[in-house]
Amino acid sequence: MASANPYKLFDTTLHRKTRLSPHLMRITLSGPSVAEMATWAPDQRVKLFFPAANGSHAKLAQEDGWYARFRAMLADRRPAMRTYTIRHLRAGQGEVDIDFVLHGETGPASRWALHSQPGDAMQILAPDRQFSAKEAGGFEWKPPQTLKQVLLVADATALPAAMGILDQLAMSSAPPQVQAFFEVDSMQDMLAVPDWPGLSVQWLVRDQASESVAGALMVQAVRAAVLPIHAASVAQSPELANVDIEKDILWEIADTAPDGFYGWIAGESAAVMSLRKYLIKDCGLPRESLNLMGYWRHNKAAN
Repeated sequence: MASANPYKLFDTTLHRKTRLSPHLMRITLSGPSVAEMATWAPDQRVKLFFPAANGSHAKLAQEDGWYARFRAMLADRRPAMRTYTIRHLRAGQGEVDIDFVLHGETGPASRWALHSQPGDAMQILAPDRQFSAKEAGGFEWKPPQTLKQVLLVADATALPAAMGILDQLAMSSAPPQVQAFFEVDSMQDMLAVPDWPGLSVQWLVRDQASESVAGALMVQAVRAAVLPIHAASVAQSPELANVDIEKDILWEIADTAPDGFYGWIAGESAAVMSLRKYLIKDCGLPRESLNLMGYWRHNKAAN
């Protein structure tokens, strides 16, 4: 019987590692089953399963109910599950690229990226290509049909998705005007980007700034920028629901965005929360045109 779940577990192995910069590494995973994988947008999310505390690799069974069995595992035997973005999928070649932010030995993902060797096993929960994008979901880049102006804001954790968005826009016959603000750790982490007349990319380098709080440079840069559009009346901007970012994930998605302007903002939750207020309440940008996503919270373990 065919599965009714648009996501499935893929068994892969590490094929190669490519150091993109001091703090960014591309992991290429491969396996015959990758031919059945899909990615539906440049910010397509997937789950990776890293070795458990006892060092064992994930060997989750594909059958329905795998998540309940995963949660029931003893803590030291349960694989560490983390969310990542598909950077490139070459299904015909059985390969998928995932870009990692490296931060030493402080977490299971960075530790695995640093020490893993070709042939090491990795399980991925990713879309099954027999299902449609609408069924699978797991992405938020859904711009309006007529796209003229884009605001793109990301820290290093959201950079793979943001770079994928730029790559996709560059392939369109008439790329829109884009203002992009990318916060990275060092100048060496500034990656090559596409080029077109309407693209402006501002790299915000933390090791060159006196401000050390994660996301602070993003907030400063956006507040200093001349933004693409302003609403006619800031006084008519909607009330914003309170979000406790210490307990809940800040994840507010664009809905029925009108043609023209679209925003995609992702990174440390407190920074995204600050930009949420500034863009909607202070600038009057249309709430329905903004994706506001807290990818992580400073001093809080990832899930």
